[in-house]
Parts: sequence; structure tokens; C-alpha cells
Amino acid sequence: MENNRFISTSKTLTDVEIENSLRPVSMAEYVGQTKVKGNLEIYIKAAKKRKEALDHILLYGPPGLGKTTLSHIIANELGSQIKITSGPVIEHAADLAAILTNLNKNDVLFIDEIHRLNKTVEEILYPAMEDYALDFVVGKGPSAKSMRLKIQPFTLIGATTRAGLLTGPLRDRFGVICRLELYSDKELQEIIIRSAKILGIKIDEDASLEIAKRSRGTPRIANRFLKRVRDFAEVEDKEKIDLEITNKALSSLEIDKSGLDNIDRKLLQTIIEKFDGGPVGLDTLAAICGEDATTVEDVYEPYLLQRGYIARTSRGRIALKEAYQHLGIALSSAKANELEIYENNE
Repeated sequence: MENNRFISTSKTLTDVEIENSLRPVSMAEYVGQTKVKGNLEIYIKAAKKRKEALDHILLYGPPGLGKTTLSHIIANELGSQIKITSGPVIEHAADLAAILTNLNKNDVLFIDEIHRLNKTVEEILYPAMEDYALDFVVGKGPSAKSMRLKIQPFTLIGATTRAGLLTGPLRDRFGVICRLELYSDKELQEIIIRSAKILGIKIDEDASLEIAKRSRGTPRIANRFLKRVRDFAEVEDKEKIDLEITNKALSSLEIDKSGLDNIDRKLLQTIIEKFDGGPVGLDTLAAICGEDATTVEDVYEPYLLQRGYIARTSRGRIALKEAYQHLGIALSSAKANELEIYENNE
């Protein structure tokens, strides 16, 4: 169901095409993630000054926030080539060994979904990250010999939406760990205006802000909305995207003023109406959405948590006052008192 949602943060083929054409190529062009960007600029300058490979970097956070884009920028700023792969693609240790031995000095290796590397492959990375070497065994039985092959210094950039699933030994080998946060409306508006200019789309300031407000803090969704609103504007022969056509287009897509779609609203209604506001377990919510628990936790919840619609407790998920207000559902006095006690204790 996640892939069928218009506000899905999963990358589609269309998204790849959009992101490749809109991707910034330098830190100066990259919007948002100010703290992460500032720190990375210092690390990059220091590594270049020492003429060494940059420390290995782990980027984590919800999907669609620009982890791949940031990796390209890091490589560009270093003046290095980047090799891109993903955890599920690297099935055997020999696959990773082949990639590592083909890297040039100070190249960047980007591994998306690094938490999905299998154990055997992961163990190849340990000496590669620490000593720039590959350890392997030649022969079998008593005559087997352990050998070490030196490789060129490189920078590994690992990306994940689930940092908690990385093993301790792998996580500890990253010298730089960066969490990417959801974007503010102003940051998304800046991205939308930049994207519109690149795509040759004229857009009013209030229309760009409206798209930003409904984009769930995610650039990938903001750019997707921009293209769909453009379609509505073109069909109605509008020379530019204005607020009227923006509201019409996003309403047709069932995206409300807060960026929630019908599945988000169904999830909130279920917690409130079927479970009296919660708490309700993650597995139960997953069954309601027709998704596995991991998808609910990684894709649905981050934005609802950020907006203050739900909260995670030791007993399960609960709906907060903002969820009742958003859906126009009256709070009973007992539930209002219960939520007030919860909020005071937080």
C-alpha cells in the first residue's frame, strides 16, 4: 500500500528522473540540514588539507530527505568519484571485494540501506574501513592460509532509515554520524522555488509555500507535488502556478492542509474511535494500514510524531489533542484530563 500512496517517501522511477535533474552539486546549493552541512564542510576541508581520505560517514533519517544527494555533494566537494550501490544488491562477499578493489585513491563508496548488508559481507567491511585492506582465506583445511590485500584509501558513506538495525561493530567504524531531520516549511519553499526555476515553471510565492506546508517535511514529496500541480495548471491554461490551482490540485489528490492523506486520517481515526485514543500496539496499527510494522514505524509515524498528532508510549501509540482537533472530533472531559496528565509528565 505504501508504494500506492501519492505521499509515499519510497523512491519511484519518476522520482529518480526528477531528483537527477534537480540535484544540487555543491554545499552552497544544498538547502536545509544546516548543522549537518556545516560540520561536513569542516571535515571535508580538513581532509583535503591533510590530503587524506575523509572519515567514513553514516547518514540516517526518514526516507526522501536527501541522503543520496548529500553523498554526491560530498564526493564533488572532495573532487572524488562516487560509486553507488545498496545493501540488498551486495549478496556475496566477493561482490563487495570486487567493488572495493576497483576504487581509486580517496574515492567515495555510497551504500544505501546499509543496515540490510548480510553478516558475511559486513565482515569484509571491517578491515576495509579500518586498515584499507581485505582479509581472505586461500585454500581449505590444514593448508589454508590467511592473506591480506591492501586497497586504496576510500570514504564509505552509509545511508539508512533504521540506524538502530546496524550492528555495533559496523556503527562504531563510522567516524562521522549525521542524522537528517525533516525540513521546515521555509526550507521546502526554497527548494520548490529552485526546482520550479530549473523546470521552467512559474510559481507564485504563496503557492510555493502552500505546497511546502503539505509536503510532510520531505523534499522528495515537495518536488512530486510541484510536478503534479503543474499538470493541473497546464490543463487549465494557466501561465503560472497560483494558490487557487495549488489548492484545487492538492485537494483532488486528497492531501489536506497539514499534508495528511486518507491513510493518515484513517490511522488517526482508528486510534481515536476504535481504541478510545489509545494506547494501541504497533502491530495492530500495521494490520489496519495493511503494512508491516517496520513500514508504519519508518514511513507513517515520523511525520505524525513531528506534528504532534500521536505519541509513542511504553504501552503503545496514543492520539494527542492535535489529532482530535485536526479531525474535528470532540474530546471527552475524561480523555482531555488523561492527555493533560500525559503532557505534563513528558
